[in-house]
Amino acid sequence: MATAPERLLLRLEWKVVRRLDGRLQGAHRTAHRGSGLDFTGLRAYADGDDARHIDWNVTARLDEPYLRVFTEDRELTVWLVLDRSASMAAGRPGRGKHDVLAELALVLARLFGRGGNRVGALLFDTGVLRVVPPGTSRRHALRIGAELERTSATRGGATTDLAEMLDAAGRLARRRALIVVLSDLIGDGDWERSLQRLARRHEVVALRIVDRADDALPEAGLIVVEDAETGEQLVVDSADPLLRVRFRAAVDSREARIAAGMRRAGVPVHRIDTDRDLAEALVEVVARTRDRPT
Repeated sequence: MATAPERLLLRLEWKVVRRLDGRLQGAHRTAHRGSGLDFTGLRAYADGDDARHIDWNVTARLDEPYLRVFTEDRELTVWLVLDRSASMAAGRPGRGKHDVLAELALVLARLFGRGGNRVGALLFDTGVLRVVPPGTSRRHALRIGAELERTSATRGGATTDLAEMLDAAGRLARRRALIVVLSDLIGDGDWERSLQRLARRHEVVALRIVDRADDALPEAGLIVVEDAETGEQLVVDSADPLLRVRFRAAVDSREARIAAGMRRAGVPVHRIDTDRDLAEALVEVVARTRDRPT
């Protein structure tokens, strides 16, 4: 009898993988930088970089060390950073944020693996870390799915430390890799600095999984609101105009903070809404990735 991850992957292979096969690999061909023949540009030198690639003419002109960057056409190592914290449990049954994350993880593992790339996964839940080492096969994608099922999002007593999650990814990915962060980006910590460190050594892409409950307060009179991370509950009047203004301001502030942090780190962030068709959302991500200036 097929397991739940097997049934899910079979459905996704028919509905999503076939529509995207070949596109994702092309969009991230330049994710792995090496010493090949295709020159792609310059970037500032960072600790740990190979000094043999320093462009001394540019360095002398700008009075700051710069590296020549090349594209090496070879397989990627891809790490999926999977947020399993309490806030990921939000959403309607069967189509909550953790359901969408599981679908995304299986699709990405299968797509990259079909191209011969090695895909690993880091499952993070408020300090608890589970790691699936990189692999390429369909069975390996199912192994990631089984870990997701085993570590389904639960309500904990502490907020997610996004910085710790990103730092864990940096410790895990020792060689340059493509790192895909799948999270709602709701949590605490000085994550921007951690993201900048990660992006200096790797290509980083964020797929931000969002549910309508994250952005809107329903007009339903007295309601119980619960902090998605801590579980703290409070009875409020959802029709209170002042409350609605404060809620909207808090949402706008959160959105601005996330956008600014990603922009400063040079990391593209793609919004994946839980009520969106997954194949359409990923086609849009690929198109935006290909159109992004290098």
